[in-house]
Amino acid sequence: MFLSLTDACNLRCRGCWVDYPGSPRTLPFDTVSHIIHSAKQQGCRFFTLLGGEPLLYPDLWRIPERHRDCYFQVITNGIFLDDETVERIRKLGNVTILVSLDGGEANNDARRGKGVFAQVLEGVRRLRRAGILFGVATTVTAQNYDEVLGDSYARFICRLGAAYLWYYGYRPVGTDSAPDLALSAAMFVGFRKRLLELRRRHPIVIIDTYWDAEGKAVCPAALGLGFHIGPAGGVEPCPPLSYAADFIEPQGDVFAGIDGSRFLRDFQEFAVKRTRGCVILECPGELADFLEASEGRDTSGRNLVGELRASRPCPSHSTPESEIPEDSRVYRFLKRRLFFGLAAYG
Repeated sequence: MFLSLTDACNLRCRGCWVDYPGSPRTLPFDTVSHIIHSAKQQGCRFFTLLGGEPLLYPDLWRIPERHRDCYFQVITNGIFLDDETVERIRKLGNVTILVSLDGGEANNDARRGKGVFAQVLEGVRRLRRAGILFGVATTVTAQNYDEVLGDSYARFICRLGAAYLWYYGYRPVGTDSAPDLALSAAMFVGFRKRLLELRRRHPIVIIDTYWDAEGKAVCPAALGLGFHIGPAGGVEPCPPLSYAADFIEPQGDVFAGIDGSRFLRDFQEFAVKRTRGCVILECPGELADFLEASEGRDTSGRNLVGELRASRPCPSHSTPESEIPEDSRVYRFLKRRLFFGLAAYG
Protein backbone atom coordinates (compact mmCIF):
# COMPACT_ATOMS: atom_id res chain seq x y z
CA MET A 1 0.00 0.00 0.00
CA PHE A 2 1.10 3.53 -0.82
CA LEU A 3 0.26 6.14 1.82
CA SER A 4 0.64 9.82 0.97
CA LEU A 5 0.95 11.28 4.44
CA THR A 6 0.82 14.93 3.38
CA ASP A 7 0.75 17.10 0.30
CA ALA A 8 3.08 19.62 1.91
CA CYS A 9 6.35 19.95 -0.01
CA ASN A 10 9.32 22.29 -0.05
CA LEU A 11 9.96 21.79 -3.79
CA ARG A 12 7.94 22.42 -6.95
CA CYS A 13 9.26 19.83 -9.42
CA ARG A 14 8.12 19.91 -13.02
CA GLY A 15 5.50 17.27 -13.76
CA CYS A 16 4.61 16.61 -10.13
CA TRP A 17 0.97 15.80 -9.38
CA VAL A 18 1.21 17.10 -5.78
CA ASP A 19 0.36 20.78 -6.01
CA TYR A 20 -2.50 21.41 -3.62
CA PRO A 21 -3.56 25.09 -3.72
CA GLY A 22 -4.73 25.44 -0.11
CA SER A 23 -3.25 24.63 3.28
CA PRO A 24 -1.46 21.25 3.18
CA ARG A 25 -3.58 18.25 4.09
CA THR A 26 -2.29 15.43 6.29
CA LEU A 27 -3.50 11.96 7.15
CA PRO A 28 -4.09 11.87 10.92
CA PHE A 29 -1.65 9.57 12.71
CA ASP A 30 -4.48 7.49 14.17
CA THR A 31 -5.86 6.96 10.65
CA VAL A 32 -2.46 5.86 9.38
CA SER A 33 -2.11 3.44 12.27
CA HIS A 34 -5.60 2.08 11.65
CA ILE A 35 -4.79 1.49 7.96
CA ILE A 36 -1.57 -0.34 8.81
CA HIS A 37 -3.26 -2.44 11.51
CA SER A 38 -5.99 -3.44 9.04
CA ALA A 39 -3.38 -4.25 6.38
CA LYS A 40 -1.44 -6.46 8.80
CA GLN A 41 -4.57 -8.54 9.35
CA GLN A 42 -4.46 -9.25 5.60
CA GLY A 43 -0.78 -10.22 5.68
CA CYS A 44 0.61 -6.93 4.36
CA ARG A 45 3.85 -5.89 6.08
CA PHE A 46 5.40 -3.55 3.53
CA PHE A 47 4.31 0.08 3.14
CA THR A 48 5.54 2.96 1.02
CA LEU A 49 5.22 6.37 2.68
CA LEU A 50 5.29 9.40 0.40
CA GLY A 51 3.88 12.89 0.00
CA GLY A 52 4.38 15.68 -0.86
CA GLU A 53 7.47 15.43 1.22
CA PRO A 54 6.91 12.82 3.96
CA LEU A 55 9.67 14.25 6.15
CA LEU A 56 7.40 17.27 6.64
CA TYR A 57 4.80 15.00 8.27
CA PRO A 58 5.13 15.70 12.00
CA ASP A 59 4.43 12.13 13.16
CA LEU A 60 6.46 10.34 10.49
CA TRP A 61 8.83 8.41 12.76
CA ARG A 62 6.06 7.40 15.15
CA ILE A 63 4.73 5.14 12.38
CA PRO A 64 7.67 2.70 12.22
CA GLU A 65 8.07 3.01 15.99
CA ARG A 66 4.46 1.91 16.52
CA HIS A 67 4.65 -0.89 13.94
CA ARG A 68 7.95 -2.63 14.57
CA ASP A 69 6.72 -5.76 12.79
CA CYS A 70 6.44 -3.90 9.46
CA TYR A 71 8.95 -2.51 6.97
CA PHE A 72 8.61 0.97 5.53
CA GLN A 73 9.97 2.62 2.42
CA VAL A 74 10.03 6.42 2.67
CA ILE A 75 10.25 8.29 -0.65
CA THR A 76 11.88 11.68 -0.06
CA ASN A 77 13.50 14.50 -2.00
CA GLY A 78 16.43 14.15 0.40
CA ILE A 79 16.64 17.78 1.53
CA PHE A 80 15.85 17.04 5.19
CA LEU A 81 18.25 14.15 5.76
CA ASP A 82 20.26 15.91 8.45
CA ASP A 83 22.41 14.13 11.07
CA GLU A 84 19.61 13.90 13.66
CA THR A 85 17.12 12.43 11.17
CA VAL A 86 19.61 9.90 9.81
CA GLU A 87 20.52 8.75 13.31
CA ARG A 88 16.85 8.25 14.13
CA ILE A 89 16.39 6.16 10.97
CA ARG A 90 19.43 4.07 11.93
CA LYS A 91 18.02 3.35 15.38
CA LEU A 92 14.61 2.39 14.01
CA GLY A 93 15.99 -0.33 11.75
CA ASN A 94 12.75 -0.99 9.83
CA VAL A 95 12.98 1.86 7.32
CA THR A 96 14.58 2.12 3.89
CA ILE A 97 14.96 5.55 2.31
CA LEU A 98 14.32 6.08 -1.40
CA VAL A 99 15.86 9.39 -2.46
CA SER A 100 14.74 11.12 -5.66
CA LEU A 101 17.55 12.06 -8.04
CA ASP A 102 17.06 12.70 -11.74
CA GLY A 103 20.61 12.63 -13.08
CA GLY A 104 23.64 14.84 -12.54
CA GLU A 105 23.46 18.39 -11.29
CA ALA A 106 22.31 20.00 -14.56
CA ASN A 107 19.49 17.57 -15.35
CA ASN A 108 18.37 17.11 -11.76
CA ASP A 109 18.22 20.81 -10.92
CA ALA A 110 16.50 21.66 -14.22
CA ARG A 111 13.50 19.68 -12.98
CA ARG A 112 13.79 19.94 -9.19
CA GLY A 113 15.30 23.37 -8.58
CA LYS A 114 18.70 25.05 -8.38
CA GLY A 115 20.97 23.72 -5.64
CA VAL A 116 18.88 20.60 -4.95
CA PHE A 117 21.48 18.16 -6.32
CA ALA A 118 24.17 19.30 -3.88
CA GLN A 119 21.80 19.10 -0.90
CA VAL A 120 20.63 15.62 -1.87
CA LEU A 121 24.20 14.35 -2.10
CA GLU A 122 24.90 15.56 1.43
CA GLY A 123 21.91 13.65 2.75
CA VAL A 124 22.83 10.51 0.80
CA ARG A 125 26.37 10.57 2.18
CA ARG A 126 24.97 10.73 5.70
CA LEU A 127 22.84 7.66 4.97
CA ARG A 128 25.88 5.79 3.71
CA ARG A 129 28.04 6.72 6.72
CA ALA A 130 25.26 5.50 9.04
CA GLY A 131 25.03 2.16 7.21
CA ILE A 132 21.37 2.62 6.27
CA LEU A 133 19.86 0.63 3.41
CA PHE A 134 18.76 3.19 0.83
CA GLY A 135 17.95 3.50 -2.84
CA VAL A 136 17.76 6.17 -5.51
CA ALA A 137 14.57 6.88 -7.48
CA THR A 138 15.22 8.28 -10.95
CA THR A 139 12.53 9.56 -13.29
CA VAL A 140 13.52 9.06 -16.92
CA THR A 141 12.61 12.03 -19.12
CA ALA A 142 13.29 12.99 -22.73
CA GLN A 143 15.90 15.41 -21.35
CA ASN A 144 17.91 13.10 -19.08
CA TYR A 145 17.31 9.84 -21.00
CA ASP A 146 20.85 9.24 -22.27
CA GLU A 147 22.48 10.24 -18.99
CA VAL A 148 20.43 8.28 -16.46
CA LEU A 149 20.23 5.10 -18.55
CA GLY A 150 23.98 5.07 -19.12
CA ASP A 151 26.78 3.14 -17.42
CA SER A 152 28.37 6.26 -15.94
CA TYR A 153 25.20 7.12 -14.03
CA ALA A 154 24.80 3.56 -12.72
CA ARG A 155 28.43 3.61 -11.54
CA PHE A 156 27.81 6.97 -9.86
CA ILE A 157 24.80 5.60 -7.95
CA CYS A 158 26.85 2.56 -6.90
CA ARG A 159 29.62 4.83 -5.58
CA LEU A 160 27.04 6.72 -3.53
CA GLY A 161 26.37 3.45 -1.70
CA ALA A 162 22.80 2.85 -2.85
CA ALA A 163 21.51 -0.72 -2.58
CA TYR A 164 18.93 -0.27 -5.32
CA LEU A 165 18.11 2.04 -8.23
CA TRP A 166 14.42 2.43 -9.03
CA TYR A 167 13.48 3.82 -12.44
CA TYR A 168 10.24 5.60 -13.34
CA GLY A 169 9.04 6.85 -16.70
CA TYR A 170 8.02 10.50 -16.76
CA ARG A 171 4.28 11.26 -16.79
CA PRO A 172 3.19 14.80 -17.75
CA VAL A 173 0.71 15.55 -14.98
CA GLY A 174 -0.08 18.44 -12.65
CA THR A 175 -0.22 22.17 -13.25
CA ASP A 176 3.29 22.24 -14.76
CA SER A 177 2.93 19.05 -16.80
CA ALA A 178 5.92 19.73 -19.10
CA PRO A 179 4.82 17.42 -21.95
CA ASP A 180 8.16 18.09 -23.67
CA LEU A 181 9.75 15.77 -21.07
CA ALA A 182 7.56 12.77 -22.03
CA LEU A 183 9.25 9.76 -23.63
CA SER A 184 8.61 8.69 -27.21
CA ALA A 185 7.66 5.12 -28.12
CA ALA A 186 11.21 4.48 -29.32
CA MET A 187 12.56 5.79 -26.03
CA PHE A 188 10.39 3.36 -24.05
CA VAL A 189 11.74 0.46 -26.12
CA GLY A 190 15.27 1.72 -25.51
CA PHE A 191 14.44 2.17 -21.81
CA ARG A 192 13.62 -1.53 -21.57
CA LYS A 193 16.74 -2.62 -23.47
CA ARG A 194 19.03 -0.45 -21.39
CA LEU A 195 17.55 -1.71 -18.12
CA LEU A 196 18.50 -5.27 -19.03
CA GLU A 197 22.00 -4.17 -20.01
CA LEU A 198 22.52 -2.20 -16.79
CA ARG A 199 21.36 -5.18 -14.71
CA ARG A 200 24.03 -7.36 -16.27
CA ARG A 201 26.85 -4.87 -15.78
CA HIS A 202 26.44 -3.23 -12.37
CA PRO A 203 26.43 -4.52 -8.76
CA ILE A 204 23.15 -2.90 -7.75
CA VAL A 205 19.51 -4.01 -7.74
CA ILE A 206 17.75 -2.19 -10.58
CA ILE A 207 13.98 -2.00 -10.12
CA ASP A 208 11.17 -1.08 -12.45
CA THR A 209 7.40 -1.44 -12.01
CA TYR A 210 6.62 -1.42 -15.73
CA TRP A 211 7.35 -4.87 -17.15
CA ASP A 212 6.72 -8.39 -15.89
CA ALA A 213 9.11 -11.33 -16.09
CA GLU A 214 8.13 -11.92 -19.72
CA GLY A 215 8.69 -8.29 -20.68
CA LYS A 216 4.99 -7.51 -21.01
CA ALA A 217 3.77 -4.12 -19.86
CA VAL A 218 2.16 -3.92 -16.41
CA CYS A 219 -0.03 -1.32 -14.71
CA PRO A 220 -0.18 -2.27 -10.99
CA ALA A 221 -3.32 -0.16 -10.48
CA ALA A 222 -5.18 -1.85 -13.35
CA LEU A 223 -4.31 -5.29 -12.01
CA GLY A 224 -5.18 -4.49 -8.40
CA LEU A 225 -1.62 -5.05 -7.18
CA GLY A 226 -1.43 -1.83 -5.19
CA PHE A 227 -3.54 1.07 -4.00
CA HIS A 228 -2.83 4.64 -3.00
CA ILE A 229 -4.36 6.44 -0.05
CA GLY A 230 -4.06 10.19 -0.41
CA PRO A 231 -3.71 12.83 2.31
CA ALA A 232 -7.48 13.42 2.21
CA GLY A 233 -8.06 9.74 3.04
CA GLY A 234 -9.29 8.82 -0.43
CA VAL A 235 -8.51 5.35 -1.80
CA GLU A 236 -7.11 6.10 -5.26
CA PRO A 237 -5.94 3.82 -8.09
CA CYS A 238 -2.38 5.19 -8.06
CA PRO A 239 -0.45 8.23 -6.76
CA PRO A 240 -0.76 10.50 -9.85
CA LEU A 241 -4.47 9.72 -10.28
CA SER A 242 -6.02 11.77 -7.49
CA TYR A 243 -9.63 10.67 -7.74
CA ALA A 244 -11.58 8.64 -5.20
CA ALA A 245 -15.06 7.43 -4.34
CA ASP A 246 -14.10 5.66 -1.13
CA PHE A 247 -12.59 7.26 1.96
CA ILE A 248 -10.99 5.76 5.04
CA GLU A 249 -13.28 5.80 8.05
CA PRO A 250 -11.61 6.04 11.51
CA GLN A 251 -13.02 2.70 12.68
CA GLY A 252 -14.04 1.27 9.31
CA ASP A 253 -12.91 -1.96 7.67
CA VAL A 254 -10.23 -0.71 5.28
CA PHE A 255 -9.98 -3.84 3.16
CA ALA A 256 -13.71 -4.42 2.96
CA GLY A 257 -13.96 -0.89 1.61
CA ILE A 258 -11.27 -1.55 -1.01
CA ASP A 259 -12.65 -4.95 -2.01
CA GLY A 260 -16.16 -3.57 -2.33
CA SER A 261 -15.20 -0.41 -4.20
CA ARG A 262 -17.17 -0.13 -7.43
CA PHE A 263 -15.02 2.82 -8.50
CA LEU A 264 -11.76 0.86 -8.25
CA ARG A 265 -13.22 -2.13 -10.06
CA ASP A 266 -14.67 0.07 -12.80
CA PHE A 267 -11.29 1.75 -13.21
CA GLN A 268 -9.52 -1.59 -13.52
CA GLU A 269 -11.99 -2.71 -16.18
CA PHE A 270 -11.65 0.61 -18.01
CA ALA A 271 -7.85 0.46 -17.98
CA VAL A 272 -7.30 -3.16 -19.01
CA LYS A 273 -9.63 -2.77 -22.00
CA ARG A 274 -7.47 0.01 -23.41
CA THR A 275 -3.85 -0.83 -22.75
CA ARG A 276 -1.44 -2.90 -20.70
CA GLY A 277 0.43 0.37 -20.16
CA CYS A 278 -0.60 3.68 -18.60
CA VAL A 279 -4.03 5.14 -19.42
CA ILE A 280 -2.95 8.50 -18.02
CA LEU A 281 -0.41 8.73 -20.83
CA GLU A 282 -2.20 6.91 -23.64
CA CYS A 283 -5.87 7.83 -23.10
CA PRO A 284 -6.13 11.11 -21.16
CA GLY A 285 -9.35 12.20 -22.87
CA GLU A 286 -11.12 8.88 -22.36
CA LEU A 287 -9.87 8.79 -18.78
CA ALA A 288 -11.35 12.26 -18.19
CA ASP A 289 -14.71 11.02 -19.52
CA PHE A 290 -14.55 7.95 -17.28
CA LEU A 291 -13.76 9.99 -14.16
CA GLU A 292 -16.44 12.55 -14.88
CA ALA A 293 -19.08 9.82 -15.31
CA SER A 294 -17.93 7.87 -12.24
CA GLU A 295 -19.13 8.13 -8.67
CA GLY A 296 -15.72 9.41 -7.60
CA ARG A 297 -14.60 12.95 -6.90
CA ASP A 298 -11.48 14.95 -7.54
CA THR A 299 -9.06 14.76 -4.59
CA SER A 300 -6.24 16.70 -6.27
CA GLY A 301 -7.53 20.09 -5.14
CA ARG A 302 -7.14 21.29 -8.71
CA ASN A 303 -9.11 20.28 -11.82
CA LEU A 304 -7.81 16.85 -12.72
CA VAL A 305 -10.45 16.22 -15.40
CA GLY A 306 -9.64 19.54 -17.04
CA GLU A 307 -5.91 18.78 -16.96
CA LEU A 308 -6.50 15.40 -18.60
CA ARG A 309 -8.69 16.94 -21.32
CA ALA A 310 -5.94 19.45 -22.08
CA SER A 311 -3.31 16.69 -22.34
CA ARG A 312 -2.25 15.11 -25.60
CA PRO A 313 -1.92 11.31 -25.75
CA CYS A 314 1.64 10.06 -25.25
CA PRO A 315 3.24 6.65 -25.67
CA SER A 316 3.66 4.54 -22.55
CA HIS A 317 5.67 1.44 -21.71
CA SER A 318 3.28 -0.87 -23.57
CA THR A 319 5.20 -1.88 -26.72
CA PRO A 320 3.59 -5.18 -27.86
CA GLU A 321 5.83 -5.53 -30.91
CA SER A 322 9.03 -5.05 -28.92
CA GLU A 323 8.60 -7.08 -25.72
CA ILE A 324 11.86 -8.31 -24.19
CA PRO A 325 11.71 -10.97 -21.43
CA GLU A 326 13.94 -10.71 -18.38
CA ASP A 327 17.21 -12.48 -19.22
CA SER A 328 18.35 -12.84 -15.61
CA ARG A 329 17.11 -15.76 -13.51
CA VAL A 330 17.35 -13.59 -10.39
CA TYR A 331 15.12 -10.83 -11.78
CA ARG A 332 12.67 -13.34 -13.23
CA PHE A 333 12.36 -14.89 -9.77
CA LEU A 334 11.95 -11.51 -8.06
CA LYS A 335 9.24 -10.37 -10.43
CA ARG A 336 7.34 -13.60 -10.08
CA ARG A 337 7.65 -14.04 -6.32
CA LEU A 338 8.51 -10.85 -4.45
CA PHE A 339 8.97 -7.49 -6.12
CA PHE A 340 9.09 -4.90 -3.37
CA GLY A 341 5.55 -5.04 -2.05
CA LEU A 342 3.84 -4.92 -5.44
CA ALA A 343 2.85 -8.61 -5.34
CA ALA A 344 3.99 -10.95 -8.11
CA TYR A 345 4.03 -10.12 -11.80
CA GLY A 346 4.65 -13.62 -13.15
